[in-house]
Amino acid sequence: MNSLLRKIKWLAAPAAALLLLSAAIASAHVTVMPSQSSTGAWETYTIKVPSEKDEATVQVDLRIPEGAEFKQYEPTPGWTVSVEGNKVSWKAAGEGILKDQFQRFYFTVKNPDVAGDIAWNAYQHYADGTVVQWSGEPGTETPHAITAISAAAAGEGGHGHGDMAGMDNHAEAPAAAAGSTSPLLYMTLGAALLALLLSIIALVRGRRA
Repeated sequence: MNSLLRKIKWLAAPAAALLLLSAAIASAHVTVMPSQSSTGAWETYTIKVPSEKDEATVQVDLRIPEGAEFKQYEPTPGWTVSVEGNKVSWKAAGEGILKDQFQRFYFTVKNPDVAGDIAWNAYQHYADGTVVQWSGEPGTETPHAITAISAAAAGEGGHGHGDMAGMDNHAEAPAAAAGSTSPLLYMTLGAALLALLLSIIALVRGRRA
C-alpha cells in the first residue's frame, strides 16, 4: 500500500507542477474587469497590469473598443494619464511597476448601444524598450481582455450601472479579477487532471496484472 501511495505521489508531481505553471501564466495577463456589462451603461472598469520581467513597466496603452466612449479616469499616484482618440495611456512618473508587482487603474466608459463582445487591446511598455501586445485572441499567450455587453433591461438609465460610485468600492476589484481567467488555464487544468487520472488507472491495472 505504501509503495502504491509513493508511486501515485510521484505521478502527481508533474501534474501539480503543470497546474502551478498554468496558474502563474494566467495571473500574469493584463486584464480588464468587469467581464460583463450592459448596453449604454457608464461602466467603471479596472485594468490590472502585472509586471513579470526584470525591467519595470513604465507605460500602459489601452485602446477603447469601437462603439464605446471614454469618459473619465481616476488619478493614480505616480502616474500621468493622456487621452488621444481611442487610446488612453498611463505613464509612470517614477520607477513604474517593478518585477512581481501589479498596478490597477480605474476609468469610466460608456458602453456601446449594441449588445456583443468588446475587446480591450493593451500594450505594456517596459523600461528596456520592449512592448508586450495584449491583443491576441483568447487562448493565446497574450490575449486581450473581453467584456460581454448584454442588452440593458427596460428602464435602465445610462448612469444607472457602474458609474462613479463604483470607483469608491475598489475592495471588490480583487474578487472581480478572479473571473478573468483565460480559457487556456481551463484547458491546461483539464489536461493535467486527465493525465493524472490515466496514470493512476495504468498503475492500478499494472498491479492487478
